[in-house]
Amino acid sequence: MKSRFLPGIDVLLARGLLAGRRIGLVSHTAALSAEGATSAEALHGAPGLRLVSLFAPEHGFFGAAGAGDPVHSRRHPVWGIPVHSLYGARLAPTRAHLRGLDTLIIDLQDLGARCYTYVSTLRHVLQAAAAAGTPVLVADRPIPLPLTADGPGLQPGFESFVGSVRLPLAYAMTPGETALWIRDDLALDLDLTVIPMAGYRRDARRGSDWPAWVPPSPGIRSWETAACYLTTVFTEAIPAVSCGRTTPLPFQVFGAPWMKAEAVREALAAERLPGVSFHPHPFIPPTDPFAGQLIPGLRMVVADPCRFRPVLTSVAILAVLQRLHGPRRLWQAAGTRPDFFDKLYGTDAVRLALRDGDTPAAIAARWEPDLRRFRASRAQHLLYRAP
Repeated sequence: MKSRFLPGIDVLLARGLLAGRRIGLVSHTAALSAEGATSAEALHGAPGLRLVSLFAPEHGFFGAAGAGDPVHSRRHPVWGIPVHSLYGARLAPTRAHLRGLDTLIIDLQDLGARCYTYVSTLRHVLQAAAAAGTPVLVADRPIPLPLTADGPGLQPGFESFVGSVRLPLAYAMTPGETALWIRDDLALDLDLTVIPMAGYRRDARRGSDWPAWVPPSPGIRSWETAACYLTTVFTEAIPAVSCGRTTPLPFQVFGAPWMKAEAVREALAAERLPGVSFHPHPFIPPTDPFAGQLIPGLRMVVADPCRFRPVLTSVAILAVLQRLHGPRRLWQAAGTRPDFFDKLYGTDAVRLALRDGDTPAAIAARWEPDLRRFRASRAQHLLYRAP
């Protein structure tokens, strides 16, 4: 019989490892305990320890800030403790922030996507803690695609806050596994302990006994959205295509007034992309360049998340749109940011190969050698077996 699922924060509190300690917490309201309390609530109410400070990633501790909006430091409105921003003037805790802490806990609901900035925050926090000699505990929790690494690795010269860790775009590791990988990749002299989940196997489908999903950012409204994020995140650099960010299905749909949806659907079906299908879905974006227009669109359905390759699928969508509608629709439209596209993908090789008309399979084949090397290092840091 399967044991009850418990996030790392519940396992940590049950072990009684924090008695008498002054705690700092890097987290947000998306990190829930098994009973549905936030990790901050669970720690604040636990006897024998003192939660003295919070640290907020992009979107803020309360998860309300938009993508790219700076997060300001503040006081918690009820507890009065400081909430230090890690997405603004500073990207990491200072020595003064860490002074007096006995332990720094990290509990973030992440996606396993390199350009989703929580992994960059994780890296910066681990480096700051190593420099200050502050012990770190990572309370682990699931990600939507824990099985299949995909996409190009981060290439020199393309580093940014949407790409600061030498991982493939989809790296298929939980936050705890990722912390172990970063520690070893950067050779950090760090007192790091990962608190694994209980009752978890490496499954891409949500368990019925998991806590409710709370969006870790305004656009990631559901587990399904999180799984599709890497496939349509290119729209942040190519606004000629809408991903429906402010619709009920953000990142799960894509479309444009000029798009021949049925022709695109047929072309994508011919690509035989693993684990995903596409269905007609006109939608009205409340914001973005097509605000208020009913535009032709397609909806992604990830039927088999164990086989789904989100980055290959993104490249296939772009290649099909180019082939059917011409590259000018994508790359020469107002607001297009080729440099940001390259930062999202961690390389200019994808954009240049698309420009040259290479097939999705050929583009993906070029990142396969790096993926093979990554899989070998990833295997040394995995904490959970596949079902």
